[in-house]
Amino acid sequence: MLSVLIRTKNEADNIARAINSVKDIADEVIVVDSGSTDGTQEIASSLGAKVYYKEWEGYAKQINYGLSLCQGDWVLVLDADEELSRDLGESIKEEMKNPKHVGYKVCRRTYYAGAFLKHTWYPEWRLRLFRKDRIKIEARGPHENYTLLGSAGYLKGDLYHYSYRSLLDQYQKTLRYAHLMAQQMHKDGRRFRLYNLLLNPLWAFFKVYFLKFGFLDGMRGFSVAMSSFIYRFLKYLFLWELEQKEKYGDKLWRP
Repeated sequence: MLSVLIRTKNEADNIARAINSVKDIADEVIVVDSGSTDGTQEIASSLGAKVYYKEWEGYAKQINYGLSLCQGDWVLVLDADEELSRDLGESIKEEMKNPKHVGYKVCRRTYYAGAFLKHTWYPEWRLRLFRKDRIKIEARGPHENYTLLGSAGYLKGDLYHYSYRSLLDQYQKTLRYAHLMAQQMHKDGRRFRLYNLLLNPLWAFFKVYFLKFGFLDGMRGFSVAMSSFIYRFLKYLFLWELEQKEKYGDKLWRP
């Protein structure tokens, strides 16, 4: 039995596409919603999904709660802004007949500003299909960390990712993720170093734009490379701010 698990929060413009893409392979679709106000829950229910509410407590806790609701031995985790390509759906269906591993990675391809990226953020392999009893999921920075207790295989076909609604949406998320990662680094005892602030953003841009051939994606590739630069810069700047707060407390910004 295969369960598909989807987390949601105000995904009315995405959820139907995600659910419809797994209808041919899923024995059940579990939606864990953290308080949508745009009709997401109603749309999911109308498409046959089992919808549960859980107050947001972080990515890992939402996933682990969802896993506790899944009846299948196998679980496919899908974001609401993703959909399976036909090839990926067929690969999953075929592999489930005689699984050779306890988990599988899928290749995600991102739709960005009117087209799918061909080089930037691609290929991007993510562990998404696994036996429920062979996975450990823990919080790590802005997202969750998957630890598979066994071997992983790779599936054919792309997982389509409709990541951002606009550039404003992208950079708002970049800002939030950078702050969350800085908090995790601070919690882990990482210290601010000026060379990280100066060099890591440049390396991030160079890696995305040149080493991963982002320039072949034109302006889209340049925009993604710049977002990588800004994310790294803000991450270390936020880390510096957290250290300053240890010294000055509430007087850091209001003497």
